[in-house]
Amino acid sequence: MKMVLNNFLFSAIFMLLLSIVSASDAQYNLKNPDSEKERLLSTMIGIQGIVYCKSRSRLTPLQGAVARITCEGVDEYGYETESLSILSCATDEKGYFIATISPYEVKDQNQSFRNCKAFLELSPSEDCDVPTDDNKGISGAPLVSFQRLHDKNIKLFTVGPFFFVPEQEAKSIPDDRY
Repeated sequence: MKMVLNNFLFSAIFMLLLSIVSASDAQYNLKNPDSEKERLLSTMIGIQGIVYCKSRSRLTPLQGAVARITCEGVDEYGYETESLSILSCATDEKGYFIATISPYEVKDQNQSFRNCKAFLELSPSEDCDVPTDDNKGISGAPLVSFQRLHDKNIKLFTVGPFFFVPEQEAKSIPDDRY
């Protein structure tokens, strides 16, 4: 009987201590357990895509176009902080753009980024300067999958292709097409 009582007492004390440790851990460990999964900017990232002028059924690479990349900022505890927004380099003669973000360019090294999206920002052409939401060029294409370039230590995301259209063709696009 004494042994059963001792085992019961030991179990009760052990469970009490375990619950105290769990409660104190929950109270003071405010770090989001999924934050490591959400942390995007742990290495250099690159975002690439192509921008075209779409006039009728003809696609022409748009040289000089610019995309914008925007990410939500979060601190080490998962609270929203200052967001990050950068512009890509102007597209080349094939309509290709790339934007890169280095973790060393970020002011607060405890800050991480999530929910990054790429948007159409600027067309250099007066004849083809209305952005479309094809592939989420206006609403924002999420950066979801990447390929790792191990030799350059970079995560490379691909978005698009994005399209600008002439103004007269933009007026003929119905508003309810989405």
